[in-house]
Amino acid sequence: MTDQDHRILDINPYYEQTTGYSRNSIIGLKAGFLKSGSTPLCTYTSLKNELRMGNPWSGVFTNRKKSGEIWHSSITITPIHLGDQWYFVGVFRELEQLKEGIYLSEKKRAETQRELLKVLAISCEIRDPGIEAHLLRVQNLTEQLVMVHNRRSQLELSKSYMNHIVHSSILHDIGKTEIPEGILYKPGPLSPYERKIIEMHPGSDILNKISREINKGVISSLEVAENIILHHHEKWDGTGYPHRLKGEEIPLEARIVAIVDVFDTLTRRRPYKDSWSVERALSFINEQKGKHFDPSIVLSFLCCFNEKATQKKGCDTVRSKGIW
Repeated sequence: MTDQDHRILDINPYYEQTTGYSRNSIIGLKAGFLKSGSTPLCTYTSLKNELRMGNPWSGVFTNRKKSGEIWHSSITITPIHLGDQWYFVGVFRELEQLKEGIYLSEKKRAETQRELLKVLAISCEIRDPGIEAHLLRVQNLTEQLVMVHNRRSQLELSKSYMNHIVHSSILHDIGKTEIPEGILYKPGPLSPYERKIIEMHPGSDILNKISREINKGVISSLEVAENIILHHHEKWDGTGYPHRLKGEEIPLEARIVAIVDVFDTLTRRRPYKDSWSVERALSFINEQKGKHFDPSIVLSFLCCFNEKATQKKGCDTVRSKGIW
């Protein structure tokens, strides 16, 4: 327990046992005297912001015991208002004492998930030497679009959900492993039969087989990945495939990746097509809003390509490149 200046008022015996400090030696010290320098600055910023508003806060600290040993703890701090004074009660859980498994911070788990999905995606499409660059471009542009669309449309999407969309976007075309190379890289137009085979390539079966073997603690929310893989070829007007979904029946994550995937494909040379200029591709994307693409996400996508637009609320006053 601390006072409003975060000076320690009292501790329990388990705190003494864990840290190695006796009660009498630390009463009156600032609670931060245990800092190791390894806790991210953003953790303290989040803590201060929440407590300043009178809200409880939960997070993870990497502190140092009296012995010099590093100590990882999950902590919940609750503000209590008595009279004209604020007090703070912190409840720690020593993560090293968990009975099984290992502790990964949210940031580290997100980084691990991103790298594992990247390796998975590239290994599934190893037949195409240029695919890695395409997958990474799609992932990077998806990250920009998710952030801009969330802000412009005031969706208040959770950081975790947005991370799942970004990380999973790299898997969007793993179903291509099931398509014969003669069809996949055919330089001319596809026959109706070949087009039908293409439309049967979503790849969710591959993901389901893999997910049964994956530790869900390391890679979570594979539902987002499955939605992207299965539905990123659906169209806003219901003419896409494989299920002819229409409008908001199409999962948000699939609507986002659909635009990014088409844009990157248009602006890169492939065996069956020449590359388009960025301006021509953006004009096509704009023309397809309400047909192929979600109109709101199209506007957010165009914002990504106009620095001034991203600084204006809603981006709806910008006409600088004639693509609105």
